[in-house]
Amino acid sequence: MRTDEFWALIDDARTGADGDSAAIMERLVALLAARDVTEIEGFDQHLWRVLAASYRADLWGAAYLINGGCSDDGFEYFRCWLLLQGRATFAQAVKDPDSLAGVPAIRQAAVTGAEFEAGDVLSLARNAYRKATASEMPEREHAAYPKLDEFWDFDDEESARRQLPRLAALFVEPPAE
Repeated sequence: MRTDEFWALIDDARTGADGDSAAIMERLVALLAARDVTEIEGFDQHLWRVLAASYRADLWGAAYLINGGCSDDGFEYFRCWLLLQGRATFAQAVKDPDSLAGVPAIRQAAVTGAEFEAGDVLSLARNAYRKATASEMPEREHAAYPKLDEFWDFDDEESARRQLPRLAALFVEPPAE
């Protein structure tokens, strides 16, 4: 599956879902299940490549601030949620994690404490494959994640302000309701 097709499927699933991750995922499963099994497998492989490309310490720091903490699994689930926000938002966040301070749902989370995770994204292709074939998708090796050497202390408020000033302004000292 080509990059443009991958993101077009996500955009199609987002249409009419009003940002509801569960609705987007349900629709993605249906859209994928209507495709050839090689395309379903291709979607899964592309998903893991996109997740590997977004495995970055600065983005992890952003997820940590936004979600009030972030384990290894939590970071994976945050990136899955981010992927459901569409290509432009995802690409901008990978390039500049502090740009997430401009995402309306994240700005609102500074007040509400909402957290952003969508771990079920990891099983989208398997669910679509099962729906399309009534059998399990063959296991394949996924893209390898890079080694992260650039960690900073995500609990250090001064480091957060230096690394992610816009997000720190929202989450280190959240705005009043």
